Amino acid sequence: MDVEPSELRLAHVAAAIADPARARMLCCLLDGRARTATELAVVAQKSSSTASSHFQKLLEQGLVTMISQGKHRYFQLANSDVAHALEALLAISSFELPAFKPSTPCHLRHARSCYDHLAGELGVKVHDALLEREWMALQQGMYQLTPTGMEGMAELGLDLTARVQARRRFAYPCLDWSQRCAHVGGALGALLLDHMLLGGWLARTLDSRALTVTAKGRRRLASVFDIQCGDRSQRPVRE
Repeated sequence: MDVEPSELRLAHVAAAIADPARARMLCCLLDGRARTATELAVVAQKSSSTASSHFQKLLEQGLVTMISQGKHRYFQLANSDVAHALEALLAISSFELPAFKPSTPCHLRHARSCYDHLAGELGVKVHDALLEREWMALQQGMYQLTPTGMEGMAELGLDLTARVQARRRFAYPCLDWSQRCAHVGGALGALLLDHMLLGGWLARTLDSRALTVTAKGRRRLASVFDIQCGDRSQRPVRE
C-alpha cells in the first residue's frame, strides 16, 4: 500500500498556505467567521474564476470546509488545529489581522428571526452559551442536549416532548447571515425563540424580522446565559 510520507504531506500543506492569495484567504478566516466565495476572491485580489482554483486547493489539503446555504458558498477554517498552525506562522511574520466588518443593516444585526429561530449577535451568543455551559454537544453535525441541558431547559419551563418527537431536525448549527458564526437552528432554536417571545424577553418589530430585547429580557439573558445586553437606545417595550 502506497502511503504518502509525512514530510511530503507537510510539503503539500505548506505549499497550499504559501501562495499569497491563499494565505490572504486563510488569514481572513482566522476570526472564526465564514466568508462567501466572492468575499474571499476580493480579499485575495483575484477574479472569481481564478479564486475557485485556490478554494479547491485549500479544500484538498483539508485547510477549509465549504458550506452551501441558499445561493451562496461559504468557506471557513476546517478546525482549531488549522487555526493554531496559522496563528503560529503569523506570530513569526508579525501580521496583523483585519477586523470583520458586517454589511448587514444595523437594525437586523443585533437580534432578528431566521425563519423561526433566533439569529444575529444575540442568536450567536445564545448558541455559544449553550455550548460553553455544556447544555448541548455536537454529534455528527447535529446538536444534542446533554443531561445538564435537559435540566436547564426544564428549569426554564420548556417542554421538549413535542419538539423531540417532531420530524424536523432537532438542533443544528445554522450559519448566521450577519455574524458568519453559527446560531441554533431546528426545533430547539424555534422553541427557544418562542419561549423568549412569549416570556417577554424579546419583542417583534413591526414589519421587520428585527427583534428588540426588553428590560426583562436583559435581566433573564444575564441570569440564565450570562449574556449582557445594553439597551442600544432601543424604544422601550412594556413587559
